[in-house]
Amino acid sequence: MRISYKTDYALKVILHLSDSFPDRLNHIKDISKAQDIPKKFLEQVLLLLKKGGFVMSKKGPKGGYFLKKGPEKITMGDVIRYIDGPVSPISCIDKDNEDSCDFSSFCVFKPVFKDVEKAISNIIDNKNFKEFLKEQKELKENTVLDFQI
Repeated sequence: MRISYKTDYALKVILHLSDSFPDRLNHIKDISKAQDIPKKFLEQVLLLLKKGGFVMSKKGPKGGYFLKKGPEKITMGDVIRYIDGPVSPISCIDKDNEDSCDFSSFCVFKPVFKDVEKAISNIIDNKNFKEFLKEQKELKENTVLDFQI
């Protein structure tokens, strides 16, 4: 599995918005600066996340972006699959493509590839953004402590 830049940025945006959920709107320039994402690319990512039902926006001088649902309800797997598609290491094990290979019925690699997909899914589908936010805060606290010593 390979994560695209678009997905990497989308994950960072969701995490950033998780930190202010549900109270604060986030301006695009603030997200761009905080996450080091080029503004033009961030606009594309935000539009995609909006289309996918992850974020909403409010127009106007006091507007900005915010999560549509709580960070505990959004998994890493949700975002990855929405932006990059299936997480299977090979297309022939995707539900829509299982019959696309003439060797499928006697392929010795297929069970291994399915195990890889299950392992990836087990990890990314069981990590939500509330957990990531907690981990990020702990890392930042420990980094500050390490720096002060």
